[in-house]
Amino acid sequence: MPETLDALDEFPRQIARTRRFTLGAPRSFRISPDGERIAFLRTRAGDDPVSCLWVYDVSSGDERCVFDPRESVGDEDEDTLTDAERARRERARELSTGVTSYATDRDVRRAVFAVSGRMFLADLVEGTARQLTAPGSVDDPRLDAAGERIAYVVAGQLHVREIENGNRVLAGDGDPDVSWGLAEFVAAEEMDRYRGHWWSPDGRSLAATRVDERHLPIWYIADPTDPAAPPRPVRYPAAGTVNAKVTLHLFDVQDGSRTDVTWDGDAFPYLARFEWSDSGAPLILVQSRDQRTTRLLELDPATGATTVLRERTDPDWIDLPDDTPRRMAGGRIAEFVSDRETDTNRLAVDDAFVTPEGLQVREVLEVGEGVLFRASEEPTEIHLYRWTEAEGPHRISDEPGVHSGTSGGGVTLLSSSTADRPMPAVTIRKHGARVGLIRSDAETPVVTPKPIFLTLGERDLRAALLLPGGREPDEQLPVLLDPYGGPHGARVLKAGSLYLTPQWFADHGYAVLVIDNRGVDGRGPAWDREVRDDFGKALEDQVDGLYAAAKELGYLDLDRVAIRGWSFGGYLSAMAVLRRPDVFHAGIVGAPVTDQRLYDTHYTERYLGDPNTQPEVYERNSVLHEAASLERPILLIHGLADDNVYVAHSLKFSAGLFEAGRFHELVLIPNATHMTRSDAVTENILRVQLDFLTRTFGV
Repeated sequence: MPETLDALDEFPRQIARTRRFTLGAPRSFRISPDGERIAFLRTRAGDDPVSCLWVYDVSSGDERCVFDPRESVGDEDEDTLTDAERARRERARELSTGVTSYATDRDVRRAVFAVSGRMFLADLVEGTARQLTAPGSVDDPRLDAAGERIAYVVAGQLHVREIENGNRVLAGDGDPDVSWGLAEFVAAEEMDRYRGHWWSPDGRSLAATRVDERHLPIWYIADPTDPAAPPRPVRYPAAGTVNAKVTLHLFDVQDGSRTDVTWDGDAFPYLARFEWSDSGAPLILVQSRDQRTTRLLELDPATGATTVLRERTDPDWIDLPDDTPRRMAGGRIAEFVSDRETDTNRLAVDDAFVTPEGLQVREVLEVGEGVLFRASEEPTEIHLYRWTEAEGPHRISDEPGVHSGTSGGGVTLLSSSTADRPMPAVTIRKHGARVGLIRSDAETPVVTPKPIFLTLGERDLRAALLLPGGREPDEQLPVLLDPYGGPHGARVLKAGSLYLTPQWFADHGYAVLVIDNRGVDGRGPAWDREVRDDFGKALEDQVDGLYAAAKELGYLDLDRVAIRGWSFGGYLSAMAVLRRPDVFHAGIVGAPVTDQRLYDTHYTERYLGDPNTQPEVYERNSVLHEAASLERPILLIHGLADDNVYVAHSLKFSAGLFEAGRFHELVLIPNATHMTRSDAVTENILRVQLDFLTRTFGV
């Protein structure tokens, strides 16, 4: 074996106890405007799940722990988390406990956060923290720019606290299905909008959403291990049904008066973005239900009236990237725009493109005097760029890989991953020169990934191949395809951490092939939109990529081909064994969306339209009606507490298979959500997959 047997046996335990090697790694950075300090989160060790708040001193290179939850709260009790906090962590794919998010004032001198429902205020200069009283368990506390007031939510009510002078309630309905100041499900899960309240720059006003879910259908999540426990009701916006009604309101924090914000909410029900800077009037981005039109609105805070600055349309859909539109210093507006004419996702400033054709903008990180963003010339690499009026766009990151970062006060923090380095490195530059690094305490993986990057077939599909020990074999190997394949889900990137699990499977005697198909981000608007109304194109590309790789390499055994995946990847695996049994001889199907009607509005309708007007598209893209055609062995895995892809997807699929006499293996995991956190569950999900492949192929 390329890795020692001990290392191969240890890896599932290691990836579980390190929460996929995220523990011990620094993250969530904020740089003070004077460039003196950097706030960040990190657990104390690679197997410690409790995130602490730290501050790094740029001048000295020293760092200190400002708040360790264990010293003030103790180990987190799951029962102390609010439903809103559990939902936020699930939507954000948060794997740690303790301080999982925080907010600072403008100068990054103070930070506020909630741990186990308790609210804490930290002095980032002095390195101290203290608990603040609140009338209940706190969700999403946020400081105003001056660091004098905190807005937060308790039981769906919006509160404001003068730090030294007590608490006031600004809004609340007293109904569990109506909340103030929090993001609704589709905003957090699909729009990357995780917040629902925003301070004005002067701290005198607060903008907040009101989310009314009373008319949404109620779905239930039960715990079959406790038949006495009542099922948990969840309001879920399934495709073709109703969404939560989201409105926006402005509050005077002194007298509590409210101003309602107005726009055409019937035509534009989705509140996608809100931004309030000291560079101009607040900006609101709203989107139509079919997602083919957005309007950028300017808000008059005195009246709540909005003015349309511009409207954009797309025949398929308009993407909602992070953190745009935003006002730059001076008031100009920076936006991410899909330029269909040049087939390039571009950065625009005041509606004029400022990045060139062919440079695919992936994410806007910060907007100020210039714009800090991530972009790709080659889809397997993501680099950090800055645009300024004087210099235009220029690249900051150097080595081939995947980079992100933040900046402030002449300091740039660069987080970089490369293909030959399994964990990212965080370096600090001041005026362009490297001045330090922020230590990672993440464990070193016992498996060493050795990806081989390929370009396959007529569509130049990007792929990564993992071989036992990273060496070309002298015999034919069974093949394991390991895709995600869903929109905005690029897997073939030059970052070693992405290939740890594929390498583990490879080191057990498989050639593991990871292919990015049409619809996956990084190759422009047309490529993204190829899957409109037809997710089956993802399967076509997986097959084409497999055959192209076998033709080029010669040692891939096409008589022994399996496919594994989770979420969209699980759906793709199910589709593969059902529709192409001539190609795929076994499938591992994890938490799949088998019935597109049972997934949420914003995601599903973006790609497949409205099921009420084109039901045939949903029928064509669901696999439930194909259950009787199964010819190959499959392993079906799902968590019973999943509130994203409900277990009904797998249960209905399993029932259809069983009734058709198509016997299969089914693993149902009590109390597991879409993203597993339990060490035992994470470890054994890997082991049960390997066992299935071993029994199927006899490797």
